[in-house]
Amino acid sequence: MRVWGDPRELHLDGVLDVRATADVRLALHDALDHGDGDLILNLTRVPALDTTGLGLIVGAHRRAGRRERRLVLTGVGPDVYRVLVLTRLHRILTLRQLAAV
Repeated sequence: MRVWGDPRELHLDGVLDVRATADVRLALHDALDHGDGDLILNLTRVPALDTTGLGLIVGAHRRAGRRERRLVLTGVGPDVYRVLVLTRLHRILTLRQLAAV
């Protein structure tokens, strides 16, 4: 998993699973703690995620709320979107620019 960006927008590249969450968590916490306004999490290059990755996104969503920010997911592909729908998180998380289905 590759993570790059700044406190306004982070990009992920790879499967968001248990092996990747430590690095992604550090980047998300750093971006949320040192920025302001919306934090865009670009998932265009994330083909899949597991429950650990899902928990990481929910945790980041909560952390953003505590800092009066909003986590916005963009570039959500069909497989990741399907997981969000099955868990009903698509109703809670802010999604923008869904990838072509």
